[in-house]
Amino acid sequence: MKSRRAKVLHELCGRSMLGHVVTAAEAFNPARLIVVVGRDAEQVEKAFAGRVEFAHQTELKGTGHAVKQALPMLADFSGDVLILYGDTPMLTAETFARMLDMKSDTASDLLMLTAMGPIPGRVVRNSAGKVDRIVEAQDATPEELEIEERNTGVYMMSVGLVREGIASLKDDNQQGELYLTDVVGYAVQNGLNVEALLLEDGEQCLGINTRADLALATEAMRRRINAAHMEAGVSFVDPSQVYIDAGVEIGADTLIEPGCVIQGASVIGNGVHLKSQCVIESSRLDDDVVLGPMAHLRPNCHLMAGVKIGNFVEIKNSTLGEGTKSAHLTYIGDATVGSGVNFGCGTIVVNYDGIEKHRSTIEDGAFIGCNSNIISPVTVGKDAFIAAGTNVSKDVPDDALAVARVRQNNLEAWVSKRNARRSKQYKAKKDKSNK
Repeated sequence: MKSRRAKVLHELCGRSMLGHVVTAAEAFNPARLIVVVGRDAEQVEKAFAGRVEFAHQTELKGTGHAVKQALPMLADFSGDVLILYGDTPMLTAETFARMLDMKSDTASDLLMLTAMGPIPGRVVRNSAGKVDRIVEAQDATPEELEIEERNTGVYMMSVGLVREGIASLKDDNQQGELYLTDVVGYAVQNGLNVEALLLEDGEQCLGINTRADLALATEAMRRRINAAHMEAGVSFVDPSQVYIDAGVEIGADTLIEPGCVIQGASVIGNGVHLKSQCVIESSRLDDDVVLGPMAHLRPNCHLMAGVKIGNFVEIKNSTLGEGTKSAHLTYIGDATVGSGVNFGCGTIVVNYDGIEKHRSTIEDGAFIGCNSNIISPVTVGKDAFIAAGTNVSKDVPDDALAVARVRQNNLEAWVSKRNARRSKQYKAKKDKSNK
């Protein structure tokens, strides 16, 4: 990845690779959730502290060696173990549930997950259709190279078999590592029942080692997320041009136009219209909100039902009451805004004095004229009217008109006098240069 960040902490659709794996595993409701960490362990432990248990692999000696580090933590455990990879973020809890069901139905001792696709390990089956072994490309015969079913490296087996299989591993290979895949061979050689669940959706098994892999997996994850929202009643003008983070909630009958980005823990209500090029960061939009085009909601915004926000409006850490409108060219930062408020073009809620952020309150029914500055902290009262061009630096009472601007002064014939004066100056300068 050529990065200072741990590989498994790189994000796709707003969540780290390992975050996707852990979230899917949590939905599967395991008794224990152990993450084996090696390089960059401190970063990973900080990111997932309190959420999982950690085992440490101080020497990077293969996948089998990594699993071995977790075994002491399972000394009193007697159930099945599901082995996953932190850099394979597309697998779902539904797939894990299918594995558990198949293991039970087939009474298998070891269940492996397989898929069709460009994965190195071929799954060789015997004449009875049972898994016989896994063969890597460099060791495969020409016939074996034609096998399309591949080993994903995901296994489910009893903790007892994990212990036995790991104990049987040898590092007599070019890399001097312990390979988890050899546990499959151990199980077959000892007459155990090894079964394989062939996953139709090969995208679930995408592993990530490079930035290009990350981009490919991100695209696949985005398609999955958008498809799920469409299944739930959300409309997209072009789903290929909308970017929604994992975990975002969107209600039915919402319409999303191209170029929208919805991030973090955002919640979008029913019947919302997101026009093109909107960015929403960890914010809440209630029913029937209209946003955009080209509007930006920074974190911790709450737009209540029927709010209308137009182009080039930025809102940050603010609540807007029902039916409030800001049609264009406005910044609202750190404000509590009531219902039925109208913001004229060019309004700025000035929230920062160079040292601290301050908060203002704008109450129900207030009208904020164009090109006004609300200099926080102030309160604009109910049904108050702020004249265009006003700098509001103190509270405005209910039902009051606030005007704070320089009085206009018209100087009659000023332009003609100025032009005559400039013409005279120009002529004098030209005459001087000709001498």
